[in-house]
Amino acid sequence: MIRIILFLILIGAAAVGAAWVAEQPGDVVMTWGPWRIEATLPVAVLAVFLLIVAALLLWSILRALVRAPGHIRRRHHARRHARGRHAITHGLLAIGHGDSVAARQHANVARKLAGDDPLTLLLHAQAAQLEGDRDAAQRAFRTMSERADTRLLGLRGLFIEAQRADDAVAAVMIADEALKVAPNAPWASHAVLGFRCARGDWNGALAILDSNYTAGLLDKPSYRRQRGVLLTARALDLESKNRDASRDSVMEAVKLAPTLVPAAVLAAKYESEAHQVRRAMRIIEAAWVACPHPDLADAYAHVRLGDSARQRLSRVENLAARTPGHIEGALAVARAAIDAAEFKRTRAVLAPFLDNPTQRVAMLMAELERTEHGDAGKAREWTLRAVRARHDPAWTADGYVSDRWRPVSPVTGRLDAFQWQTPVASLPSDRSGAIEPSAFEEAMLAPRPMRPAIPEGLAEPPRDLAPDLEAAAEPKVEPEPQPEIKAETKVDVEPAPAPVEAAEAVPEPVTAPAVQDNLPPQRTAAEPVAPVASPPLAPPQAAGVEVTPPKAEEPAAPPTLAVAPTPALEPAAPTPTAESPAPTPLFRARTDLDRPPQPVPVIVPIVRAPDDPGVEEEEQPRDEFAEQLAPSKQAGGWRGFWSRLGG
Repeated sequence: MIRIILFLILIGAAAVGAAWVAEQPGDVVMTWGPWRIEATLPVAVLAVFLLIVAALLLWSILRALVRAPGHIRRRHHARRHARGRHAITHGLLAIGHGDSVAARQHANVARKLAGDDPLTLLLHAQAAQLEGDRDAAQRAFRTMSERADTRLLGLRGLFIEAQRADDAVAAVMIADEALKVAPNAPWASHAVLGFRCARGDWNGALAILDSNYTAGLLDKPSYRRQRGVLLTARALDLESKNRDASRDSVMEAVKLAPTLVPAAVLAAKYESEAHQVRRAMRIIEAAWVACPHPDLADAYAHVRLGDSARQRLSRVENLAARTPGHIEGALAVARAAIDAAEFKRTRAVLAPFLDNPTQRVAMLMAELERTEHGDAGKAREWTLRAVRARHDPAWTADGYVSDRWRPVSPVTGRLDAFQWQTPVASLPSDRSGAIEPSAFEEAMLAPRPMRPAIPEGLAEPPRDLAPDLEAAAEPKVEPEPQPEIKAETKVDVEPAPAPVEAAEAVPEPVTAPAVQDNLPPQRTAAEPVAPVASPPLAPPQAAGVEVTPPKAEEPAAPPTLAVAPTPALEPAAPTPTAESPAPTPLFRARTDLDRPPQPVPVIVPIVRAPDDPGVEEEEQPRDEFAEQLAPSKQAGGWRGFWSRLGG
């Protein structure tokens, strides 16, 4: 709105000026050599205005012509840079979704179009990392570290590559160099701090921690806790070298982190040696309430030198009363009670934990049985239970279990990573011991019934005779008579002088179920019999066997087995008679199908004429003698005339 008002004011001022000039009288005369120009004042003003406009226009054209090459060059460079940024963008996107081929292609395009861009170097390095080409990635990061604007980024990439190559020395050197460039770099300070802790340089680690706190990378509670951890580690390291320095360090650590168990134990030890019993007890009690630990209980029990076992038991009971129901308190009391020979007190303390004991509970029970009763068997039983019992809490950090406290995790290098807790591998599972099966799994895992044996001559057991077959499979002493089935096989041979009974010829008697198993399957009257004829069975060659089943009117008796001598001549096949039943077919008709059986079509052989020229005959081995003896066949017509002439 203001611009419109200003524009209208300028237009009005110009109109007023033009009207004033037009009202002024007089002429303007300009003489230049032989030329004389004379005009009125308004015309002269207008001519001067047009001359100025033309001069400005000419100057603009000349200036544009002079600057045209630069404009063209800058425009071309801008287009190349825009294309390069486009390639960089799509290359980073390709790296994001894991397409190494597209990332490499976009990186090559970006190098051609925008080679000086820092993102081009980053794209090349990440594309090489994605392809697994570590040499190319290191070259790209080294180039980035030589530039001022990408120096820290290049050092970060070299540090990661050194870690992947397991080169700890190179990684720490790169991290030190990065700390000189940027003292507040978290990754560099963390790496240097972990390396100095692993090397045991506690003073250097404390210096790095102070610089991190000054740079604002740590809040005050974290700084106090981590400084207390480092001071405790230094005190433990100096315990056997310089006890005065160790005492000073651990007392400062207790002030900074009063709940740190190793610091409390070591500080209480120094205070106990200095006969400051109450101060030592207060230090242990403060740490015990936050984290009950067996080392704290042991230090509390022996805080005053020269006390009896009952005095230690009373002191430990007072400590355990500060955390009622905790297993560490119960174990500490049980340990002191065993030392004081208070076995009933020990059993009463450990009783709530005997249903699901830990390893330490089981070992204490084994020691109790051995000490109180001298029962080696009970002690051995509890020792075996300790092998299979749950694990007790231990110092754990990042899945690593240690038998002692450490200031830094050996897995990740994290400071103050160890915690007193139950290892993950021994934690009880939330799921039930047995997986509840589904209906499908129950059906698949259900025991299947035994299928009866398939009789000879059938492709599958009859559906309606399955119960009979199962009953026949069971051993029976007295089989029931079957008058409707008469299975008798007679062999026409020469009469033997005297038949031999089965009991005399065979050393072991043959029971009735065994004979019934060899008989053909029974068939009920309701089942239709397919009219399929089968060839008669040949009699055995080794010996003639005659099976005589019991008759319906006779009492049930096991069949006898008669063995005849081997005939000299081969017997003739028996001929079926009207009295004898038809032989059992090899295959039975399917009755479980609704549609009637279809008749088998008759196969009609295709006979080809011998002179059929359409199909070539199969090649047969030629017999030269047969060709010579075979009569010659003369063809008729002009072919025969030509053959007779010898053509």
